[in-house]
Amino acid sequence: MALTVATFYKFVLLPDCTELQPRLLEFCQTQQLCGTILLALEGINGTISGSDQAVESLLAYLRADPRLADLSAKYSGADQMPFERLKVKLKPEIVTLGRPIDPNQVGQYVEPADWNALIADPEVLLIDARNQYEVAIGSFEGAENPGTDAFREFPDYVQQLDPARHQKIAMFCTGGIRCEKASAYLRSQGFEQVYHLKGGILRYLEQIPAAESRWRGECFLFDQRVAMQQGLKPGTHQSCLSCGHPISEADQQSPAYEAGISCPHCFDSLTEAKRQRQQARMQGRLH
Repeated sequence: MALTVATFYKFVLLPDCTELQPRLLEFCQTQQLCGTILLALEGINGTISGSDQAVESLLAYLRADPRLADLSAKYSGADQMPFERLKVKLKPEIVTLGRPIDPNQVGQYVEPADWNALIADPEVLLIDARNQYEVAIGSFEGAENPGTDAFREFPDYVQQLDPARHQKIAMFCTGGIRCEKASAYLRSQGFEQVYHLKGGILRYLEQIPAAESRWRGECFLFDQRVAMQQGLKPGTHQSCLSCGHPISEADQQSPAYEAGISCPHCFDSLTEAKRQRQQARMQGRLH
């Protein structure tokens, strides 16, 4: 049965998030949804999957709260359930930057239809706000890779930038949430003209025709689908079951690749103890 996958987020003050968590968990359970929803004082962030009716019921339930009345979602499909379980969790942040920001001071949204013109401007510094293992399998032409392994490292990268020199900055990420928070942080550091792609890479890949696309490669996803291509078609990458790194078809031809045990990204650090654990895990999957 075809399933619907919906991603959504909103930065909005939710001082009652502790009270919201059990009610939201119970509602999702009644709809037989799987995925993860994060709640924090600063807002909500979720990716869930289920039947089309169940997904729409959840979104209607959330939008009944006046603070979330304009909550938007991005949709894609899956032939099999991409999540193993349901989690509704309380967190200090809905996306971890580790620095206080004012979510009401975010940069300017740019619609996918206007994105190509913006990033063609030679005065614009184009920044990929994702982690380097995500950047490795796909990005926009000419984008700078901050070289981060986690989003909380982004402020360290910003220290290398100069508001006087970098007067126009455009950022993008998978679904838009990291860019929104990063843009607020940049503005707090004195950068005035900060833009971010509305709806993120996924909305761009959905709306922009392949012939006009400035995207190259695939977009990494944090679920069992692993990656998406232009038009939100399934990607060719898989995930290494040992280290979680996305692996290409070429990686799977490497002598360092052993299904479920190692890949070229983790082979050199694989200890004998971990090899034995991974082998035991693979045997468990087969029985």
